[in-house]
Amino acid sequence: MAMLFDTRPKVSVSVAQTGESYVCATTESLLAGMLRLGRKGIPVGCVNGGCGVCKVRIVEGAVQPLGPVSRAHVSLAEEADGYTLACRVAPTEAVRLEVAGRLCKPFSSGPRRTGAAQTE
Repeated sequence: MAMLFDTRPKVSVSVAQTGESYVCATTESLLAGMLRLGRKGIPVGCVNGGCGVCKVRIVEGAVQPLGPVSRAHVSLAEEADGYTLACRVAPTEAVRLEVAGRLCKPFSSGPRRTGAAQTE
């Protein structure tokens, strides 16, 4: 069985809040690159630009559009300040980004107990 290697040009993408980095092909979205490697960091929603969950700000580096960005989620003023949707842009060089949404999970694993007397 022949092994296939991904020979697409790749660059490093780092998430400022977590310090995590991953390698992303210059032909795939920032979000797809993260998901391909099974990484977490950028919140994932619909993956096609409709929900705005993957909103990020490009702090360093450059990206190219892969499709339109919904003005319902990224205004022209925000776009001018570096905001975009991670599912709609591909890196053209190494990128450092900040996640615009919440990085922590909104749901806990169960009720949190308080007080000194906790018994099981």
